[in-house]
Formats: sequence, C-alpha cells, structure tokens
Amino acid sequence: MKLISWNVNGLRALMGKGFVEIFEALDADIFCLQETKLQPEQIELSLPGYELLWNSADKKGYSGTAIFTKHTPRSVRYDFGEDVHCHEGRVITAEYDDFFLVCCYTPNSQDELKRLAYRMEWEDAFRAYLLELDAQKPVVLCGDLNVAHQEIDLKNPKTNRKSAGFTDEERGKMTTLLESGFADTFRRLHPDETGAYTWWSYRGGARARNAGWRIDYFIVSERFFPRVASAEIYPEILGSDHCPVGLLLDASTEA
Repeated sequence: MKLISWNVNGLRALMGKGFVEIFEALDADIFCLQETKLQPEQIELSLPGYELLWNSADKKGYSGTAIFTKHTPRSVRYDFGEDVHCHEGRVITAEYDDFFLVCCYTPNSQDELKRLAYRMEWEDAFRAYLLELDAQKPVVLCGDLNVAHQEIDLKNPKTNRKSAGFTDEERGKMTTLLESGFADTFRRLHPDETGAYTWWSYRGGARARNAGWRIDYFIVSERFFPRVASAEIYPEILGSDHCPVGLLLDASTEA
C-alpha cells in the first residue's frame, strides 16, 4: 500500500500547476493533503476510484486537510479533543482494518512565537489522542507537523534555534511523542542522510539552494514499523513550498 502526504499550500492554486497530473503520476492508494485552504464546494475535483474526505477550517481560505482514498475506511473522525482544537480543519482520522491513519496539519507557532503557548497545549492533547488510538490498533500519522526535530533536519540549525518550528519546546514535544512508542519512518530508515528537506521558504532562492527544513512526516506506531517497506521524499515535485512525502507499506508483514 502506497501513501502520500503533501502540504499543498492552497489546493485551488495547485490545480493550475498540474495537481491532477502529479496525483495520477504518484498513483497512491491513499493521498493526504494539508493546507487545502478551501471549502469542498469551492473546487471541482474528479478523482475516479477515490473517496474524498474533507475537513475545512471555519475561516475560509485557511488551513484545512483532506484524504483521498481508494480504500473505504471503517470509520472517519474529524478533529479531536476539546472544542478549542476543532475549528481549523487540522485533523482527519480514517480507521482501516489494521491501523488508524491520522492526517494532521499542526498549528504553526508563528512569528515572534505568538502561538507557541497554544502549540504546547495542542501537542499534549494530540499526543494523548494518538495514544488513545494506539491502545486500539497501530497508528500511521502523516502531515505537516511544523517542526524540524533534529539539527540534521534543517539547513541552518544554529541561526534558527529560536525560530518557529525549531524551538527547544517544539523539538522536545516531538521527542516525547517518539519516546511514547512511535517511529519517524524517514529518519529511522535514513539515519544519516543530510539535505533531506520537505519545505523551503519562498524567499532568497531557498529551494534552488536546498536551504530547507524537514517538517513533513510519516510517523508510525513502533510495533507497526516492520510493515514499513520505504519512506520517501519527493523534492523534485514542485507547485507548493512543500514537497510530497511517501510511505510504502508491506501488506504481507503482520503488525
């Protein structure tokens, strides 16, 4: 089973940049999107063979997630936890026979870390939610998690130490999540690979220089990791300031 996750930074804009052609070329069983920035009625999108699941923010043109899947989920849940976390369209959970898939767009701590306090509340509540799911069956978490976990995960760690996405607080929450029984699939399979990034600023020719950050992930329950055949990054795919990331699962291995 092939899964793809991509922060598209506005799906309507990406439609004019070849989204459908990219989607067809990647040929995933399940395709997860973040930052769709739309309500479903604002787009005409036909993807034969796929069910389209949308979670849109109350605020139009902001945030939003989607899952396009060939495999009908046993159940679908939108958002999680307390009401404060349920208005920005940031989480979709699709239950399959042997795992939960969670598509997530984690809140950004923003300039001057204006939203860092909320981000810390989110992290604790979201981790508790993932552990609640994990107690039932393994979890596959994907999306833009808005944190570069280790220095290897961004080009300029020293100058970004207090930047949103690389604060000690955010990195610490990722460490706590992984220590709670989860595996960062790409880093587990590529422990020493440098220059592996998924997001680049639009400023200063960052993408051409590969001055990027790895902030998009596939994270799985530790006991599910034997199912992981590969974890990939697709930096050659343009159209957004993020590139897609992929996960290939071996259906023949029991979790």
